[in-house]
Amino acid sequence: MAAAVLLLSLSALALAQEADKEQVYAGEFFGVPVPMNNYYFIKSTLMVFGNKWGAPPKTPEELEDNIWNDLLLSFEAFRMNIVVSESEIEEQVQKIIKNEKVNFDWKKDKAAYVKWVKTKTGEAVELFEHQVGHLLQLEKLRKQVMDGIKPDVKEEEAHQEFLNEQNNLSLELIEFDKLRDAEEFYKKAKSDPKFWDNEKASRSADFKRPGFVALEFLIDIWKIPKDAAYDMMKRKISEVYPPRPIYKGYAVFKILEQRPANEADYPKLKESYYGQISSRKKYAGFDEWIKDLKQKANIRIYKNATK
Repeated sequence: MAAAVLLLSLSALALAQEADKEQVYAGEFFGVPVPMNNYYFIKSTLMVFGNKWGAPPKTPEELEDNIWNDLLLSFEAFRMNIVVSESEIEEQVQKIIKNEKVNFDWKKDKAAYVKWVKTKTGEAVELFEHQVGHLLQLEKLRKQVMDGIKPDVKEEEAHQEFLNEQNNLSLELIEFDKLRDAEEFYKKAKSDPKFWDNEKASRSADFKRPGFVALEFLIDIWKIPKDAAYDMMKRKISEVYPPRPIYKGYAVFKILEQRPANEADYPKLKESYYGQISSRKKYAGFDEWIKDLKQKANIRIYKNATK
């Protein structure tokens, strides 16, 4: 493999061939040089379709990481003999065209199709379809890896998921950057029943209401500690709750409304919660698989090659 390189082709994103003396390389993994045209192909795909594996990159460093992530996955898909047929590409293009609600038959009116692709992406049809094939290949890779992950789901995990989703809580909260400021506000709010409303009237922008939502939302999105969320389910309505960390800084809470989970509903919902947890563990297992793959690949990015 030392003499092998990663090259684009119409049938597969990566083919091992003899290195060309004229070839310019972006870096390497598994000791295999990665040509610049592969690098730019992946970059152009990300620019057109976005990041299909997570949040869109916000910095040049995040974009670079996305590019090398997809390059490595593409190479691994080739090594695992994962292929995409022409019919699969056509089917996916059909879905894209349909979603765009165009008024031409893309298979019969080639001129209109070429013009549409150029307008939407700035690219030639051949490149566009190659990108579609690449994304399908990565999706097949992910499915194959995840299908091989068989997570163990325990009864207590399913029941906890039920409680997280079925317990609902409505809060009003005020945010602070510093804990000491939150603690000072809490002391005043506890000693003076009118303090909360007076402060809200004078600085309403600092007060938030996440809505009447499941504890899972408060825990996962607002990052309210799990123990605090469940404790607030037991407190009195209108009670002011002491400072706890949230997704950004600290908050003091006022309890507005509660709707406890109905345990009688659990048996009929049990299987769905087993499925949710199994799916979550599969995705986590896939993330671990990628992490392990990156470590084994020993990615090297050649200095100034992609500047």
